[in-house]
Amino acid sequence: MTDRIAGGSARPSRRRGQGELEAQALAALHAAPGPANAAWVQEHLGGGLAYTTVMTILTRLHAKGAVARRRTGRSFEWTPVADESGLAALRMRKVLDAEADREAVLASFITALPPGDERVLRDLLARTPGEGED
Repeated sequence: MTDRIAGGSARPSRRRGQGELEAQALAALHAAPGPANAAWVQEHLGGGLAYTTVMTILTRLHAKGAVARRRTGRSFEWTPVADESGLAALRMRKVLDAEADREAVLASFITALPPGDERVLRDLLARTPGEGED
């Protein structure tokens, strides 16, 4: 993967982190004044992304439940459903759902948390009504 710079020489381009484009597309949709089409998202992402790449990102976000879409003519308008933290939570849930022993995975996760994060999690659990409670 290379980018062309002035004078025609090539330099390696920075490889994006996993989920980085999805997070950027979601942020762009949050910045939109309303539902946005893929061309609007493409323009606001910058970086010379292909339209098909943007469509792939939006379609993946839709499959994850992070965005909603509505057909308008021959294309779609996209609306964010989750924010960046919601997208991260969806990814975490997907990993958890793929494991057979949920209790073991959660126990390992909790015991590996630094004390500050463990405290935040305990506070959140104390504030959140349990299953079947109102």
